[in-house]
Amino acid sequence: MRKSIYSPKHKLIIERLRRARLDAGFRQIDVAKKLRTPQSYISRCESGDHRLDVVELETFAKLYGKPLSFFIA
Repeated sequence: MRKSIYSPKHKLIIERLRRARLDAGFRQIDVAKKLRTPQSYISRCESGDHRLDVVELETFAKLYGKPLSFFIA
């Protein structure tokens, strides 16, 4: 069994990032178009392969209509 390389806090953030997108009714490709980024960027963010900085997280929060605290509380 492979040991997780993500801390519990990081796992929570990426789980909530995906949940917020789904709650907003977006597909990854929809978000990518709105942010003018490749869909692979959204996928890497949600899988944890790309560690988000606070500015990126704030951008997602605004797009999804969530407070920043939703992702980190």
